[in-house]
Amino acid sequence: MSGRDHGGGVDLAAARWGGARTDWLDLSTGINPVPYPVAELDRAAWTDLPDRDAQAALIAAARRFWKVPDGAEVLAAPGASALIARIPALVHPGRVEIPTPTYNEHAAAFAAQGWQVGDSPGEARVIVHPNNPTGQFWTDADVTAPLCVIDESFCDIAPERSLVTHAARPGRIVLKSFGKFWGLAGLRLGFAIAAPDLIGRLAAMLGPWPVSGPALAAGATALNDPGWAEDTRARLTRDAARLDALMKACGAVVAGGTPLFRLYEVDDAARWQEHLARARVWSRVFPYSPHLIRLGLPAPDRWPQLEDAL
Repeated sequence: MSGRDHGGGVDLAAARWGGARTDWLDLSTGINPVPYPVAELDRAAWTDLPDRDAQAALIAAARRFWKVPDGAEVLAAPGASALIARIPALVHPGRVEIPTPTYNEHAAAFAAQGWQVGDSPGEARVIVHPNNPTGQFWTDADVTAPLCVIDESFCDIAPERSLVTHAARPGRIVLKSFGKFWGLAGLRLGFAIAAPDLIGRLAAMLGPWPVSGPALAAGATALNDPGWAEDTRARLTRDAARLDALMKACGAVVAGGTPLFRLYEVDDAARWQEHLARARVWSRVFPYSPHLIRLGLPAPDRWPQLEDAL
């Protein structure tokens, strides 16, 4: 994990450029900076083993919120990453097609299970929908291969574009994350939506009580609050446009992204990152491109820091 390219790493940035952790504005991830307001939880959520009723309540809320089709089941997990690591073991290794550039944990997970990873059709395919970092959406025609993983970690920004209707088909797995749109990455909550046979095998891999009591409670409350989700989509869209305007005024060109993160083409991404870092703003650059830089959105009270840095 430590050798793979990810956002974050503000502690290392602070060690190089100085400042306390709280001085830094971390825009290197695509996490909503205004998270769902989790209320104080009942003490039993922290002290008792998660019970079936709490798990059933979360799954029921997930089915409603994501409009899960009949014939598909929902599995809650300790983060989408826990599911990504286990999915390649569901079938015998072969060739997996993963269009790039994209989130690199999928390729790492398949390679670790003996799969041949490439960009040509094979026995499995992974599409990140919308893609990270380009923001590309896929279509029904892209859901191919006997095993197809549809990673919708960022798709709550555009639920009408979801491919969840494919989840009831054999060999299709739709992933959902609670760390991005809901801004609760530390909760470690993710979901797999698929046919019962795949869900049963994934559940056996995770073992009993995979999701904590606090995550079950907070997740159910959030998924039962569609009004918050609707308001959040509107705010993210406005803030993404504001960020685009700032960056374009400085010479950057919008190259893609979603309302949770924006991708820009610049003359020298490493120089841009260093310039921002000296102002305690952390960004994301990519080893495969010297010209791309990605920025998440600031919290409402942190926009001045970014504006001053630019």
